[in-house]
Amino acid sequence: MSIAMLFSLSMALMVGALAIDIGHLFLAHAELQTAADAAALTGAGSLLAGGSSPNWSSAQAAALKGVSLNASDGTTLTQGSIASGYWNLTGSPAGLQAQSITPGTYDAPAVQVTVSRATGINGGPVAFFFAGLFGISSGPASATAAAVVAAPGTVAPNALFPVAIGQCIYSQYWNAQSGTPTTDSTGMPYEVQIGNGQLYNGCEAGQWTSFQANVNDVPTVRGLITDGNSTSLSIGDSIWIQSGIKTTIYSYVPTNVDVLVPVVDQTTSATHPIIAFAAFHIDSASGGNDKAIVGHFIAGYKVAAMSGAVGPYYGAYVPPRLVE
Repeated sequence: MSIAMLFSLSMALMVGALAIDIGHLFLAHAELQTAADAAALTGAGSLLAGGSSPNWSSAQAAALKGVSLNASDGTTLTQGSIASGYWNLTGSPAGLQAQSITPGTYDAPAVQVTVSRATGINGGPVAFFFAGLFGISSGPASATAAAVVAAPGTVAPNALFPVAIGQCIYSQYWNAQSGTPTTDSTGMPYEVQIGNGQLYNGCEAGQWTSFQANVNDVPTVRGLITDGNSTSLSIGDSIWIQSGIKTTIYSYVPTNVDVLVPVVDQTTSATHPIIAFAAFHIDSASGGNDKAIVGHFIAGYKVAAMSGAVGPYYGAYVPPRLVE
């Protein structure tokens, strides 16, 4: 066999060996990416659970535990770099922001996870099969993922209770920094009355809505109480605000339940665009002279997965999703 043929054969063997090891490295990286994705989603799922402000420490602990449920190249993963803070859903600014910022409308609580195979980390670099013949015995690999929990921008049919709350009420009784309702001297969220025109510093709390149909008869509203919105609704969609709902309808209002409601800029009779979706707890309802639904704001209310999760957070959030 000539020298040229031997050289060609050696080169072919080298390329084949490197291809096998590169493929092995890609597989290990894919496993690290799966681990990072799963850990970030697990951590983000703990951020708002329990109805409090973002629980950063709990989320980071959950993310690290999520890392340990995965393996790479047969090695169980035990280490990960975990960070938490706010993620701007519009991408401006890009990347993870500090926990200490005052979050804006599109800043969602997030967990970022990096999982690596390197010297002294998760069993060390990824070992090669054949590249060692050429002086390369292993190679590092790393993957990063970030997941957020955000307020819904779109809700599915049958998701909403037919009451709209005015945004001005949230400016008074909602703490945007902590993501929780403000509390009175007893430490309990403030109670508000909806439907009877009660004013709070000049602001009416809310009114009935018939969503996108201009109707306010008792049978229709009773059906909306039971079934909710008939079509999906998004931030920006206009809904009808209805005052003067009949006294008898209040006997059909469920009590001691958590509901999802639209938030509008004003609760005057007309159509108004939805600006957010909020979580509300109904404590009681009464007809007669009062004609009011009485309740309070809540946080940490998880709703089904929906698209367009970019709304302001008023206590309701969708399951975590990956953003990196």
